[in-house]
Order: sequence, then C-alpha cells, then structure tokens
Amino acid sequence: MSHWLKFLRPIPIAATGSVARDHLANERTFLAWSRTGLGFIALGVAIKRFDAMEATPALLEGEHTQKAPIVLVGLGSGCLIHGTFRYLSILRLLQKGLFRPNIAGVALVVLASTGLAAGGTSMVMAQSEGR
Repeated sequence: MSHWLKFLRPIPIAATGSVARDHLANERTFLAWSRTGLGFIALGVAIKRFDAMEATPALLEGEHTQKAPIVLVGLGSGCLIHGTFRYLSILRLLQKGLFRPNIAGVALVVLASTGLAAGGTSMVMAQSEGR
C-alpha cells in the first residue's frame, strides 16, 4: 500500500530551469493520450448503441457493426495503457535528468490511423459498389 501512496504524494522537486515545464508537459501529454483513448472508446460504444437501437448507419450494417466497436475500444484501451506507462516512464527519467523519445507511441498512432483510414475507405467503397 505504501508503494501506491508514493505515486500519489511524490517528493517535491526543485523548480529550477525547465524542470517544472518538463513535468507539466509530461502531464499534458498524458492527458492528450487519455482524451484520445476515451474518444476511441466513446465512438466504439456509440456505434454499438446504434446497433442495439437498430439505427445503425448504412455504412456499418452487417459484419462491420460487430467489428468496428471492438477495434475502436481496443485502440482506445491501448492509448490509455500506453499513455499511462509513458507518463510514469518519463516521470522517472525526468527525475534523473534524462528523456526518451516516444517512437513507440508515434508508431502506434500512425498504425492505428492508417488502419482506421484503410478500413473506413474499404467500407465506403464496398457500400458504394453494393448500390
């Protein structure tokens, strides 16, 4: 239990130079990852609710209705998990005066965005061919 309290009440750090700015930037980045993850999750839940109300947009009818919410909630959860681990990792590094670039996070966003764009494009093309 005392291990968790250590994270809730960290030792104050001297605000010299850019230390305070670096820690505040780390917190803003964590909040951005959280907003992104919650946005993906909310979109997945909304699509699932449309399906339950039988008000699903024509684009998501059929098998896509089952896959889209799962993918979106999975991506959102991945963003939340990555953001949390990234925040804690950078917090420890900043306390040592170090920094590590976010290569994995950038790759995650690029892959997720590319996958969503490709999936959305294929769904639109399949829908337009079906008319």
